[in-house]
Amino acid sequence: MTDDMSQAAARPCTLVVCRGCCCGDPVKHPGTDHAAQLARLRAAAAVSDGGFTVRTSDCLGPCGQANIVVVRPSRAGRAQGGRPTWVGFALDDASLDDILTWAEAGGPGLADPPPALTLQVVDPRQG
Repeated sequence: MTDDMSQAAARPCTLVVCRGCCCGDPVKHPGTDHAAQLARLRAAAAVSDGGFTVRTSDCLGPCGQANIVVVRPSRAGRAQGGRPTWVGFALDDASLDDILTWAEAGGPGLADPPPALTLQVVDPRQG
């Protein structure tokens, strides 16, 4: 198996962090250090030894529930029934703690989200 094929087979949980029109906007959420949030997520991913990755994306919607982080399952998590989970209102350290705890535990399909985080799950079609 080539390195590219083994990497695809082992695709980890991925955090997709919205940094579009509303998410990451210091005018909309002046009490949140958006750059520090992203740096914290990336630093945690770097020490996770491939346990999860972090990407950014332009507007993911739903803008009324910014900041949005989509927790995408790993290949193994998807095989166990995990599906992408949209987390809204990720504006504080407690939210990031819960997101990181879940990603480090394997994410959707492999671990249950922390109970408080379930209150922040949003429907991406509602926005």
